[in-house]
Amino acid sequence: MRILFVFDSVEAPAAANPRLGRRLAEALASLGHQVELLELWDGTHAPPAVAGCVTHSLPFADEAAMNRALENGAAGGSPVPLRLLRLAAHPAAVGAAVRQFALHAPRRVTAARKTMEALHRQQPYDAVCAVAAPYRAAFALEGARLPGAHKLLWQMDPYAANESYHAPGGYDRERALLTAMDHTFITAQAAPDFAKGGPLEPCADRVSELGFPSLVPVEREDPDPDLCAFCGTLYPGLRTPDALLRLFPQLDHRLTLVMAGGGWEAFAPQRAAAQAALGDRLQILGPVPHEQAAALERRAGVLISIGNTAANQLPSKLFEVFAAGKPVLHLAAGPKDAALPYLARWPLAFVWKEESDTPALRRWLAENAGRTLPFETAADCFPEYTPGCVARQFLQGATPGAKGDAL
Repeated sequence: MRILFVFDSVEAPAAANPRLGRRLAEALASLGHQVELLELWDGTHAPPAVAGCVTHSLPFADEAAMNRALENGAAGGSPVPLRLLRLAAHPAAVGAAVRQFALHAPRRVTAARKTMEALHRQQPYDAVCAVAAPYRAAFALEGARLPGAHKLLWQMDPYAANESYHAPGGYDRERALLTAMDHTFITAQAAPDFAKGGPLEPCADRVSELGFPSLVPVEREDPDPDLCAFCGTLYPGLRTPDALLRLFPQLDHRLTLVMAGGGWEAFAPQRAAAQAALGDRLQILGPVPHEQAAALERRAGVLISIGNTAANQLPSKLFEVFAAGKPVLHLAAGPKDAALPYLARWPLAFVWKEESDTPALRRWLAENAGRTLPFETAADCFPEYTPGCVARQFLQGATPGAKGDAL
């Protein structure tokens, strides 16, 4: 099969979705398929080469500058007039804003669509798959003229049901997008939207579940049993550090907590209070390269997971944590936390839900910090998240006429 994947890392060069998409592309290439990648990127952080795949590159420095100036439209942050002043200082960013907000034709959509069509004319594809979120690549694929190609959408994150932002057009827009696709891959947590009576029920016959290809062997070293590490992005109302920062001062004073990842601008008071309580026992690194985060996780004796409050969103990072074979302390985000069923399958997991769990947590840490299990244990627990299994499931859905199996 000849396949084109479209990845978008303009807003977040280190984002998980394109990284996981590249891993699937490599797995498919290793099976003998002809795989090409169309990379939409920020013009600064060049996407990595992928073994066995041909890469086509489309830089969007103008849109990246626009997003930085406008702070991605996030609530809070700088006042709007200040954001507009920053925007005005970059003519290319102003042009991007005009195309997006006035003309409703972001260059990322129009240029990606034209490039897909041009590549398809040169040598037709059997399938073209856009990986979302973000959704610019999906909207480009929606309107692309690709005769004979199977249009695929991989929704690692939901569109209308995403609780961290209000998607323009909501479910009506998502139904139109899904209707334009031949097949859509979703996470298990999104399946209720496609059930009988759900807002996306009309699209259920062309939807199937696909896991994250997150479970791969990782480099290991002797862990420090006193080091607890969290690597991930924080989001107000979705994934917050509050419970962890309140809990950690109650644990053994020999333990240190290192947190890597973005999103801290929304949690300045919590950060200040925790820093005052923990002193040198707390290090907050902010955003770091993927390699640095991986090195931190190799050193850690305990890996920390923070639950999402949205029941339809499961962090792909969770399975990278399992692959490391280490004890996992999970701060639950309520009874509908999507991670809970998977943590129940992991032998070295502790789920902290409330203050009454703290004494048991202290005992668990004393017994388990620094332990490791072989990668094979993780692969046996979560086979559906290995790249080989994900590749086989992808090929089933990519076949013309594939039927939905998510419900």
